Amino acid sequence: MSTTVPPAEPESGDGGSPLPPGGEQAWIEVIQKMDEVYNDLLQYEVALEEKNAALEESHQFIESVLASMSDILIVCDRNGGIEEVNPSLCHITGKTAEGLLGTALFELFADAAEQAKAREVFARYGREGVHDCEFFLRAGDGSTVPVSMNCTPRVSQTGKLMGMVVTGRPVGELRRAYSALRQAHDDLKRTQGQLLHAEKMVSLGRLVAGVAHELNNPISFVLGNVLSLQRYASRLESYLGTVHASAAADDAAVQDMRQQLRIDRILADMPHLIDGMIEGAERTRDIVDALKRFSAVDKMTPEQVSLNEVVERSVRWVVQSAAARFAVEVDLPPKLVCPGSSGQLQQVVMNLVQNACDATAGQPTAQLKIVGAIEAGRAVLRFIDNGPGIPAEHLGRLFEPFFTTKPVGQGTGLGLSISYGIVDRHGGTLTAHNAATGGAEFILALPVESR
Repeated sequence: MSTTVPPAEPESGDGGSPLPPGGEQAWIEVIQKMDEVYNDLLQYEVALEEKNAALEESHQFIESVLASMSDILIVCDRNGGIEEVNPSLCHITGKTAEGLLGTALFELFADAAEQAKAREVFARYGREGVHDCEFFLRAGDGSTVPVSMNCTPRVSQTGKLMGMVVTGRPVGELRRAYSALRQAHDDLKRTQGQLLHAEKMVSLGRLVAGVAHELNNPISFVLGNVLSLQRYASRLESYLGTVHASAAADDAAVQDMRQQLRIDRILADMPHLIDGMIEGAERTRDIVDALKRFSAVDKMTPEQVSLNEVVERSVRWVVQSAAARFAVEVDLPPKLVCPGSSGQLQQVVMNLVQNACDATAGQPTAQLKIVGAIEAGRAVLRFIDNGPGIPAEHLGRLFEPFFTTKPVGQGTGLGLSISYGIVDRHGGTLTAHNAATGGAEFILALPVESR
């Protein structure tokens, strides 16, 4: 039996055959290529791990967005099979995401009629998309939920229809949002109207100040002339008395003229006529002076203000302009004086008196009692009416801007707020509560000494 012995491999170095030409260099190149491939593999692995991390982060982000959506989201295939849902739909239907996957979209609708309607709408407008179409879904408790739904087609890169994405929002939320928007719009319109009214009142105040200034000169002229006429009438009366007592009094013609012209009656009436003219001119002067004081609401020149006069003017103006009988009882100590602006304090007191007049309009006998006193270095005025009082839920909001309990168009909600600011700038306080005897009580306290 013969055997074949393979030839021995050539050896390099001492006593062996040398390697083929270029053999060593080839092995070196192979090893280098293997290193390069290994380095590339390491880089690919690092890049792949980074892409996997980014993909995982994107997946978590999408899941968090879907979970935080209040609107429902349904991803369907082109046959209407559900492929993906968000927690909002699970909350409405009372089912888990696993229980919804693979089921038909139309099974979510409330009844057969809604399912037929949805099939028709999605089949007709699915390619173009469905926008704000209201459907009824079946809730987990068996009730129906109106939902405004939108449908958008889902296509591939080649334009092939892959399915559709359906979103929806419960109509109840939309109605609440629309209601809040409408309320905000109404509030804005009312606020705009109130600001326009306030601007008109500012313009009216300037107009009143100008008119009062213009009227002051002719009234002073009239009053001065009437006073002069009073002095002249006294002199004429003395002169005529002397003439009548003289010898000419025996003249029949003089006596006849005296009777025909009723000289004696004229002389008797003239003092009363002149006194009436003086009284009217003085009252007009007082009214103009009060208008000038009232119109100067922005003037804060410190002065000693007589609260007695302020209350008297306010009561007279409100009572004279009241539509019904409004009885006001005033009990103030004499010379109730405090430092401040007469015009601004006039505005505050008028607002309080007018509010009491409005609050008592529905009473058989509308009454207001104003009581004043000096308490702890302050002039305190209490306005107590016999109206229905202030509801407890409104007591904390009376002095808020634009808050009013009057119907729209009958109150701006600015009177008490502006009054509160004026009193605060005077270093005083304005508070309100319900009186023990019924009705509302406003308390105005002002320092009697300069701050």
